[in-house]
Amino acid sequence: MTQYGFFFDQTRCYGCQACSIACKDWNDIAPGPEKWMCVYEWEVGTFPEVRLHELAFSCGHCEEPACIGACAHGAIFKDDKYGTVLIDKEKCEGDRNCFAACPYGSIKFASDDKSEKASKCTMCIDRLEKGYLPECVMSCPMRALDFGPLDELRAKYGDCSQLEEMPAPTTKPAWIAKPIGDKRQLLPYDADEAIKLSMQRGDLPPVFTNAEDITPEDGVIRRNKLIMKNATAEDVMLNTTNNQG
Repeated sequence: MTQYGFFFDQTRCYGCQACSIACKDWNDIAPGPEKWMCVYEWEVGTFPEVRLHELAFSCGHCEEPACIGACAHGAIFKDDKYGTVLIDKEKCEGDRNCFAACPYGSIKFASDDKSEKASKCTMCIDRLEKGYLPECVMSCPMRALDFGPLDELRAKYGDCSQLEEMPAPTTKPAWIAKPIGDKRQLLPYDADEAIKLSMQRGDLPPVFTNAEDITPEDGVIRRNKLIMKNATAEDVMLNTTNNQG
């Protein structure tokens, strides 16, 4: 079996969600939390030392997938041709043990209903059989995604399989990445002066009145960390960029 996999370039991704929307469109997935391709966005630090992180991730299609062993019904299996991890909907009982086992939260559900069956990224195996690339790869305007035999991807891009704040690659994901580099200031600017200018809105009331309002010691309020395992529909929508597509 030749293991196929994905490459993600974090230096190129700016969170446009084209991959996630294209995935839903191709696979006829309704708007909502059933997102096979998720775009995660989180901030580290506060102004002026703030850093925005992006991650587009669907499934690791792991070489040692924890989800397969966790399913007591034999509903999850690994395809012999591409190494794709797939779900047999006819066998799925919706008990969510597969979700609990997956470190990446790649198993998805359309709702919180206990009878809801699991679904996930299929590597667009229907497209592969016709000689096409996965829809998410084709849709990325920044070419932040690539796909192919895992050994070829590693030879081309290296073997990094864990970005900052991601789970340890204990399941050997068929996924490699190029992380963002160290933050550097491209143009010099006076942070204090920028804050003063931002306070001024002419005749409109100010958005903030003190520098401490935008430079809190305890950091940002909402997406201040990467959360990939989201057990409820509400959590999925909260912790991924909300395309609704």
